[in-house]
Amino acid sequence: MVTRRQHDEAADELDNFREIAGVLRPSPGGVPSLDGVDIYGMSIPLQKEAGGDHIIYIDFNQRYDLPRRIAEAEAEGRPEVADRLRDCCHRAGILLADVSGHKATDALIAAMLHQAFLTGVYYELDRYGEITTKLFEHLNQRFFRTTNVNKYLTMIYGEISDEGRFRFISAGHPRPMVFSREFGEFVEITDDRMVAYPPVGMFPSKDLNERVEPGKLGYKRPYTVNEIDLLANGDLLFLYTDGLSEHGGGEYFPRAIEGQLAELGDESAEAVCELLRDDLVSFASPQDDISFVVIKKTQG
Repeated sequence: MVTRRQHDEAADELDNFREIAGVLRPSPGGVPSLDGVDIYGMSIPLQKEAGGDHIIYIDFNQRYDLPRRIAEAEAEGRPEVADRLRDCCHRAGILLADVSGHKATDALIAAMLHQAFLTGVYYELDRYGEITTKLFEHLNQRFFRTTNVNKYLTMIYGEISDEGRFRFISAGHPRPMVFSREFGEFVEITDDRMVAYPPVGMFPSKDLNERVEPGKLGYKRPYTVNEIDLLANGDLLFLYTDGLSEHGGGEYFPRAIEGQLAELGDESAEAVCELLRDDLVSFASPQDDISFVVIKKTQG
């Protein structure tokens, strides 16, 4: 039988853990600044303090010393790396992840992804001059080995160029949606324009030379980069977690807000996110963590 003292101690530990989880929840970083592109995002944890959704922004120009890296690559006789680093000056990255669950403990898995991803980016830029699919193969392998099979995560990572081209990989994540300003409605990315993969950590990565434990069946094939070159002036690209797509029993997004988005005109990505946040709460009470990122093309 659990005594009152044991009950109180367990409650105190739980409160302490929630407080720590809230502190450990990493910042997504500054919203990238990119000529011709407006970016903004929001994350709404169901449990208020922290949850399983997470956003990471990569402003290559602000977060990393690209001029130094370019100079070092050239001095080392690696012109191809220097050229890729120059290309990064015209791109911004967004990672959106959703751990299976919305409790404070799930925020710790999101924090693990945060630290591992950003550490990997440093090595990727120094070695290749860009973020490659190899980083995500290693992340998948690490999470396959270190997390419970029932605690996988979905993820989408993409880079938007100042020309409006979006290149991305998706691991079990909802596919991006595009709101066409011309037609006033969402245009779904069709199957023939996207290759999707299992959630991170569900299967081992096939091309990594590591031993697979007995009883673990199947492999995740190497990631393929998808590319969308469709952002015209005023178009909105939505990245989101399933908390949004399943909100209101699936009746809210995307169709319920098309009329309001059509009336926004030249409003910023931040204004679109604020509208979405207020509107979804008034439509129905959230039943999951909800996160979304809006990317808007602002000039030709």
